[in-house]
Amino acid sequence: MAEYVYLIIGIAALLLLGLAGLVTSRVRGRGRSLPPEAPDGSAQGTLTEPGVGEDAETPRDTATRTIEDAELPSSATTTVETPESTASRLVRLRQRLARSQSPLGRGLLALLSRDVVDEDTWEEIEDTLITADVGVGPSQELVARLRTRVKVEGSSSVSVRDILRQELVTLVDPSLDRSLAVDRRDGRPAVVLMVGVNGTGKTTTVGKLARVLVTQDKQVVLGAADTFRAAAAEQLATWGERVGVPAVRGAEGSDPASVAFEAVRAGIEQEADVVLVDTAGRLQNKAGLMDELGKVRRVVEKQTPVTEVLLVLDATTGQNGLQQARVFSDVVNVTGIVLTKLDGTAKGGIVVAVQRELGVPVKLVGLGEGADDLAPFDPEAFVDALLAVED
Repeated sequence: MAEYVYLIIGIAALLLLGLAGLVTSRVRGRGRSLPPEAPDGSAQGTLTEPGVGEDAETPRDTATRTIEDAELPSSATTTVETPESTASRLVRLRQRLARSQSPLGRGLLALLSRDVVDEDTWEEIEDTLITADVGVGPSQELVARLRTRVKVEGSSSVSVRDILRQELVTLVDPSLDRSLAVDRRDGRPAVVLMVGVNGTGKTTTVGKLARVLVTQDKQVVLGAADTFRAAAAEQLATWGERVGVPAVRGAEGSDPASVAFEAVRAGIEQEADVVLVDTAGRLQNKAGLMDELGKVRRVVEKQTPVTEVLLVLDATTGQNGLQQARVFSDVVNVTGIVLTKLDGTAKGGIVVAVQRELGVPVKLVGLGEGADDLAPFDPEAFVDALLAVED
């Protein structure tokens, strides 16, 4: 009889074990494992239905943080680029300029090296200069000086090249002061206003200039006062991040003069060396916008003087650039010219024409889309590039 009792108990135990296994497999089939046991053997929490997308997720062991709680990346973690040195930049830009401008120099040399330089040749030389945007007056002056010197000194290939180089350098005028006023004065930062029409590369030039100044160990603050173009402030802030300088910006459509004022105030508080203020690209025939540009300058100068007003011109626009230069000069007293896209034209004569028109020097030239494609303008290097003269 006892044997039957043990048999019944064994069968019951097997049935209980089978039932427990069936329950466990059903739970696992629904994509959720049983909750872990506590040290005392009890289950932690209660089993709930899985939500959408949760089947493959790893359970979190910490509570989700809100945006306010989360630690956002700091500017210290941003990778700051190291700009190219001024010396190496000048070498590379000179090479580019020689490639783009040499047709003008070669054309002049070919004309002056003819066996017979007659009146027709001199007219061709003058036409070549005018076509290259040198301007009628400067072209006639240069031709007159060349005629005199070639008649006295001869027209051998060596002498012609030397004569042409010397006279072109004189025409570009190396006596002009091309330095930038970017040093602190009376305990306050220098302020540079960048002005110009749409499409000249003004905002990009501001960023490139910041890179140049950083290589000179200058502390720079950027002011994004172009509040009319949606991407301008973001573009300038990106340039600032790349070289590790702050950018002051306002809301889209805010008062440009207010943004410029705040940028200068930030520069004063941070004891910066220079504040670069990017202004909206204004069409020179829009009187209201030009008046506002004058307002930007007046507001800035309530705190400290503007030390430079750099007019950014597209070298490919030729004589149209001169009209822009006249209007801007009347409004904000331009102190220097930045010629962009000089590598995109063989009309390098715009350098001469715009200097003659405004009586202010070309101080910087841009020769490409690269971050370091901006350099100080050197008259002799410019002429050597025109004539493809090797170092």
